[in-house]
Amino acid sequence: MGAPQGLRKPDLLFYDGGCGLCHRAVRFLVARDRRGAFRFAPLGGETFLRTVGPEARVGLPDSLVVATSGGRLLTRSGAVLHLLRGLGGGWGLAGRVAAILPPRWVDGLYEAVARRRGGWFRAPDQACPRLPGDQRARFDP
Repeated sequence: MGAPQGLRKPDLLFYDGGCGLCHRAVRFLVARDRRGAFRFAPLGGETFLRTVGPEARVGLPDSLVVATSGGRLLTRSGAVLHLLRGLGGGWGLAGRVAAILPPRWVDGLYEAVARRRGGWFRAPDQACPRLPGDQRARFDP
């Protein structure tokens, strides 16, 4: 993953606050990100608007968007694979293996799930997932 986590800023994961699948993904990441590689904020929130310029917002999906500490914006399967690799261990290995597949296949799978996510996952009550107090500190407005 490059430099030890203590020497670099965490990547920012922006997520759709009205999406049940996005909430599950955030809870999954928070539970497994023991190194603190990621911070979290809702799409369209203060942190998103401050971090992602208006020109970069055009065409972004309303699901998961990663702003890396290196200044890149990742979307769709690129964001998911980056998140998996950032977790390290078995999840990181899964992300590296999936990255070997043709991008159109991985993006196709991502798009198929994204189209059906509203029917498969109940919409959350609030934009930020309910988490224990020690984990809430990793969320920005």
